[in-house]
This record gives sequence, structure tokens and C-alpha cells, in this order.
Amino acid sequence: MPAAPSDRAERLAAAVADAGLDALLVGDLVHPGDSNRDAMADICWLTGFTGSSGMALVGPEHRDFVTDFRYADRVRDELPDGFELIQAKRQLVEALSEHLTGRIGFDPRTTSVRELSRIEEALGEGAELVESEALLEPLRRSKDEAEIAAIAASAALTDAVLEELEGFGLAGRSERDVAVWIETRMRELGAEAPSFSPIVASGPNGARPHAEPGEREIQGGELVTIDLGAILDGYCSDCTRTYATGEIDGEALDAYMLVKRAQEAGLDAVRAGANGKAVDAVAREIIDEGGHGDHFGHGLGHGVGIAVHEAPRLSPRSEDDLLVGDVVSVEPGVYVPGDYGIRIEDLVVVTEDGCRNLCSRPKDLLILD
Repeated sequence: MPAAPSDRAERLAAAVADAGLDALLVGDLVHPGDSNRDAMADICWLTGFTGSSGMALVGPEHRDFVTDFRYADRVRDELPDGFELIQAKRQLVEALSEHLTGRIGFDPRTTSVRELSRIEEALGEGAELVESEALLEPLRRSKDEAEIAAIAASAALTDAVLEELEGFGLAGRSERDVAVWIETRMRELGAEAPSFSPIVASGPNGARPHAEPGEREIQGGELVTIDLGAILDGYCSDCTRTYATGEIDGEALDAYMLVKRAQEAGLDAVRAGANGKAVDAVAREIIDEGGHGDHFGHGLGHGVGIAVHEAPRLSPRSEDDLLVGDVVSVEPGVYVPGDYGIRIEDLVVVTEDGCRNLCSRPKDLLILD
């Protein structure tokens, strides 16, 4: 992945000082050492470290990083200049104990009760723990040119997979077989991994937004929703298209055209300064007026970066105003229980006067018989 610029720690240290703290603990403390890469997203963004066990302490006078012996060699290659490297013999936070002085911030959303107790035990005399939500989130949100290039390359890879898929027939294949082919092909084209398990949802299974591909055989004359994303150079992509396996008419075709129109309107509403709730409402109003308001239950979109779901949010509850450099999905859907589902999703970069679409596959309803 692109090397983490050294100024990221400087920017975080400035935010820590502005919050009246001496240092901030960075790292997932709900499941420390978890192999889930999203759990290490803050550490990865801040330091470029790609292992599964690491913690940082950052502030005006602190650039401390601790990991265990498994990553002692890797971390020397990945850690930016300026960090003091500490190797933990046991718990990571215990290795930081002599550095935990003054007002130490932690994010309660990513800290378990058990880990909080360990931090309290490791605190130096006179030290104070302070709940400090979302100091890193605003810094991670707006992507720099290297990050956008990495996400764009990942999106181009998923486009290539979809383009190949569009040359095949789907009917007669199981959902699982198609999902396995998608993941395998992404890896063959250079992806480190999928950014999430591919979704292949046919017929009535399409009514489940996060359906898990099963042994169901895809039938002719139905809709199939395919949602995929790749990790390339450490950054994620996310794209969805809905296909037909034969001629579709009536309500399902009308619903497809409705989702397509809502998606295009949502894209047109994305620009710097636009509120996430307002952008969501543009697409949601079209679906409501089309009679499917009860069949669109999730938000319009979410940020994508090192993690496939991050800030900002496009939803009825969003309080986010879009910024230049935000990368967000725009993905309205209609899900009719027991019958069909439709979702169309693009990944876009927010600009001053609109957005740049990173997904290139057509959105007219393609028939893959």
C-alpha cells in the first residue's frame, strides 16, 4: 500500500493538542491482535503498518509504536521515521506503561471494558484517561492523491472482473460458484483480497441486501445482484450491478428503472458541502414516489478507503457534510421480500462541483442468459 506520509502523525498530534490531551492511544482495543484488517485501519492509515498487532501513542511529545515479536522485522520496514519502536513481551499496553503520563485520550468505541482496565493498570502516577471520540476519523476521511489513485486502481480491477463476468451466462450456475469465480479472478488480477465476501443474490435472495451466496441455482428470467470489492495496495473498492438472466418486464423492470433513476439523481447531488442526509433524501424521494419507499431500508452510501465502510455516511441520520477528497458509494436499492432485489452502486470521489465516478460498467439492464 502507499507509504503513510510522515505528516499524518503531525496532523494527529495537532488534533490531540487542540483537544487538550497529552497523547492519544491509537489501535483497536476491542479485539487487540484481531486479524480483521478493519480493526487495524487506524494504525494502518497512521503508520503504514500492515500487521495485526500494533498500538501507537501519539501526541505533541509522543511518537511511540508497540508491537510483538511476530512483527519485529516487518515493522522496521513499514514504520515511518520519527516513531520510537517498542517490542512487547506480553500485553501491548503494558509495554507503553512508562509513556502513559498526563491526559491520555482513548476512543470508547474501539476500547473494550477489559482493555480499558488494562490501560488503567498501566497508567503512570497522576495520569488521566479521557474519552476522545473521532479525533482520527476526520483526518482519514478526505483522501490524498495517492489514496485516491489506489482506490481508483482497485475500482478498475473490479470493473475488469465485472466486464469478464458480463461475457458469461449466469443461468444454471450456483450463486456460490459465481462468488468463488469472482474472488478467484480478483486475486488473479492482483487483488490482495476481497474487501468483503462477494454477494451473488438471485431471484428472491436478491431481497436480502447482504445475502450470502448459497447453492441456489440461478434461474432464467430473474434478476441477479452482484456486489463486489477488492483490496489493492491496501485500499478497498465497492461496486454493485444487477443483471437479468432473461427478459424482465412488469413491476421488476419498472423497479429497476426506478433504482437507476434514483442512483443517477444521487450521483448528481454529490458535491463538496452537500449534507449526507440531503443527498440520501434526493434518491430516497424518487424511490418513495415510485411506490417502493418501504423497500429501501439502508442508507444511500458510505465512505470507502482502507476500510470498506468508513466516514462519511449518506443516510437519513447522517450529520456529515461532504468534503473534497471524500470517497463515497452511492447505492440505492429496492428489495421486495420473496420476489426480487435490485441495487446499483458506484464509487465516487467528491469534488468542489460534483464527483468523479470510479466505476465504469454500464447501468442499463444487461441480460446475461
